[in-house]
Amino acid sequence: MGLITGVIAFFYHLPQIYKWLFKPYYILSILMSAAFLILRKCPGLCENLNTEREDGNPCDFDWREVEILMFLSAIVMMKNRRAITIEQHAGNLFMFSKVANVILFFRQDIRLGIFYFALCIAFVMTCKPPLYMGPEYIKYFSEKTIDEELNHDTRVTWIVEFYANWSPECQSFAPVFADLSLKYNCTGLRFGKIDVGRYGEVAQRYKVSTSPLAKQLPSLVLFQSGREVMRRPMVDNKCRAVSWTFSEENIIREFNLNELFEASKKIKKGRGEKGEDNPLLPEEGSKEPQPEPDTPAESKKDQ
Repeated sequence: MGLITGVIAFFYHLPQIYKWLFKPYYILSILMSAAFLILRKCPGLCENLNTEREDGNPCDFDWREVEILMFLSAIVMMKNRRAITIEQHAGNLFMFSKVANVILFFRQDIRLGIFYFALCIAFVMTCKPPLYMGPEYIKYFSEKTIDEELNHDTRVTWIVEFYANWSPECQSFAPVFADLSLKYNCTGLRFGKIDVGRYGEVAQRYKVSTSPLAKQLPSLVLFQSGREVMRRPMVDNKCRAVSWTFSEENIIREFNLNELFEASKKIKKGRGEKGEDNPLLPEEGSKEPQPEPDTPAESKKDQ
């Protein structure tokens, strides 16, 4: 029964899988991750490779190459234990596969190693992971608008993500945060994002380190009445982020989103009785994002 369910789920999501695979970033990443495997197994090419096998067959892996590939599998499995999205799983696989390919190519021929390493550098500089462009109800702040929006209405609770476009963790977290905004956004509970990689002064003002070593990206901060109430991940005395998994379940539990959402409905009802409720705002839990009334915000294309 479990096998049948898995097959049905695979065919149900097949259009999404095709759409995901046909993006240039993923196609090139798959080819580069499997480069040594293709070279070692491709007839006409493998005959020119060196080998340490006793039988002298250049089209099969020798014991050292098998050892490197097994070590790669173990590292990917350990790293993917904390991955929460398919993009994170794929990102870990691509990154460590390229590292293994560099080692394998250098073992084969230093010229091949240098060539492949140069390709990896060129790929990183020119081909970026695709940004999430799906439905969401998130306001993108700028350096000039974040303080104004957070203090505009003291009854509104804001959950703000501090992120940077260059961070793979932030890119992987984007679909999760967007899904939360679709489920919980309403008049009294709003979701926002600010690119601290672009606005360094905002990062300093809200004490979010953009250093990769600090591991504070992404950071989720809950604001009530314009003041910070809590943030995840927490930061220790050495300004290092305490390890925390950015899963949807953890965020709902830690930030008490269900309770905040229920409280926000009461705020909406109170405003409606006074005739102040804005008809352009979405209903609680609305699945479709709606335009915000007279509130300029940055789009994703500006990031």
